[in-house]
Amino acid sequence: MAIRVVVVEGMGLLRGALSAALSRQPDIEVVAEASDVAGLAEVVGRACPDVVVLGLPPETSPQGVAEIADLGRAASGAAVLALSTRWNPALLRAAVAAGVRGFLGKDGPVDELVQMVRTSAAGERVIDPRAAVAALRPAACPLTRRELEVLRMVAEGVPLKEAAERLFLAHGTVRNHLSAILHKTGTRNRVEAIRRAQRDGWL
Repeated sequence: MAIRVVVVEGMGLLRGALSAALSRQPDIEVVAEASDVAGLAEVVGRACPDVVVLGLPPETSPQGVAEIADLGRAASGAAVLALSTRWNPALLRAAVAAGVRGFLGKDGPVDELVQMVRTSAAGERVIDPRAAVAALRPAACPLTRRELEVLRMVAEGVPLKEAAERLFLAHGTVRNHLSAILHKTGTRNRVEAIRRAQRDGWL
């Protein structure tokens, strides 16, 4: 009996390459493809896969991984094998909590992906050593302790004036900290800065 696989990847060329590589295996059948998780529960429900190969976008935050838990329920026990270009401790923990069974970097070899599909279909949890190393060595945080405090309050929805009062700082100082945060993280606004910090496990 062939292992039934659904491939989910936003980049069309990569999605096609993954599907082609898996389809060449005599014991694997790609039964469906999707570009993102929107509507994926219905696709998975129809295809009844044994494994869902899920490519995570680079901007995926730990909070965004929660959708995988819904996918796992829709897949009725199918193994979810997640691929990412940048694993970090927060993202890895969130994926484990969401029920992901396998972890692989998108730059990993095809042979390794094939073997991980087989292993996860057999009920085992698998992790690519390179993904494990990346998760254990997260990107260094460029923010100071005070800047992290300011960003944490902004992430909680605290107005800048109130944040200044809580931190015993002048309102202008908080605004200066926020400008420094955007500069150091290379982001354009508060929302992007929060997402970057959450993605890399700083918050």
